[in-house]
Amino acid sequence: MPSFPRSTRFRVAVTAFAASALALGAVSVWFVLQAESRLRNAATQLADAHADAIVQLLNTGARPADLTLLVRDSIYEVKDRSGTSVASCPALREATLAAYDTEITLKPYEIDRADRASVGCAPELGGLDDYLTVHVVRETSGDSKYDVFAGVQIDPEGQAAVDSVRTVLTAGVPAVALLIGVIAWLAVRRSLRPVEAIRGEVAEIGAHDLSRRVPAPRTGDEIARLAGTMNSMLARLDEAVTRQSRFTSDASHELRTPLASLRTQLEVLLAHPDRLDWRHSCENALLDVTRLQDLVADLVLLGKLDHAGPDRLEPVALSEVVQAVAAGRAEIEVRGAPVVRGHRSRLERLLRNLVDNAQRHAASRVVVEVSVVDGWAVLSVTDDGPGVPEADRERVFDRFVRLDDARARDDGGSGLGLAIVADIARAHGGTAAVEGGSRFVVRLPELKMS
Repeated sequence: MPSFPRSTRFRVAVTAFAASALALGAVSVWFVLQAESRLRNAATQLADAHADAIVQLLNTGARPADLTLLVRDSIYEVKDRSGTSVASCPALREATLAAYDTEITLKPYEIDRADRASVGCAPELGGLDDYLTVHVVRETSGDSKYDVFAGVQIDPEGQAAVDSVRTVLTAGVPAVALLIGVIAWLAVRRSLRPVEAIRGEVAEIGAHDLSRRVPAPRTGDEIARLAGTMNSMLARLDEAVTRQSRFTSDASHELRTPLASLRTQLEVLLAHPDRLDWRHSCENALLDVTRLQDLVADLVLLGKLDHAGPDRLEPVALSEVVQAVAAGRAEIEVRGAPVVRGHRSRLERLLRNLVDNAQRHAASRVVVEVSVVDGWAVLSVTDDGPGVPEADRERVFDRFVRLDDARARDDGGSGLGLAIVADIARAHGGTAAVEGGSRFVVRLPELKMS
């Protein structure tokens, strides 16, 4: 079982937490900045309006000293060109308003309520002990004699709401991200439960128990398709192991027969050297050795075909293969000039096996035909024998199969000839089949010559 930090559930949960924290954090920061920007824009617009009003008064001839009576509910300061303050809101007298187009924090001077009321300076402000966040703007009078600084307090209720939202988001974003991570962990754990069941089942399947299958969920998702693919793979492995076991058993039986015959002959010959014809006994032993040699050669070839990797193929003209193998042994009919990509020696072995099989069962005639049909090179061998029963036309290409009827008369064949034909055809991307009982047809992809 993988360690916790390496598990898929942990990695998905951490990724979900980090992604959601990043996304929610970015949205939260954008939201707070937008809210603060709206507060600043509102204060800026109001401060601009106050500054414009003061500038208009100065432009119409009002003296700075008269502004205290003319301007109400405003925070301002007027400086001459030398930078000397010539008028300001009494509650903010001597305050530094040199900064502008930004926020500054001020504390009003402590004056009694009667003075504030009589002066009328910014009565909308809170208590005298409140710190004020003020947005300041700067304007210049028409005669350029005065610089006017006007300030407006940032909406305290709006600022409080923004601060409250900031506090909530600061605590809420990590909590929501953590919740998303937990939900992702639970969802992945639930989704991977069938995978764990598949893993456990596969871990218990041994080489001798390939009939078992993994549980397939009925969800129709990727995991269900994975289970279906694994069951298909197990079915192919089961079939391959069964076939290999049957092949090993049949091969052992076929090898045992000539070996037993050879041993018996040698034992008899050694036990009774004066009663037997040594030459005749050696000829019989040689026949068994030859049969054994042919059988081993067939088994080696089948093993190569079963485990063949990418091979170097070359263009092969089937007409040349037919002439090399069937000349003098069968009637030859060639229509067209089909060329295939393959192994010439193996294609010759394919045709030789078909001709040998046909000659064993033919009454008097064997015909080999070569043609091209719909982009396929067709090689057929026909004899005038009894033919293969329809029920056995697929089984006849299995290994070590000998039919029980008249077509199975065998003069030493191992039952591997047609199996080799089918495997060679399959290795070349083609097929082998029986058509009409006594006509064996091999179809191979034709090579288009440029």
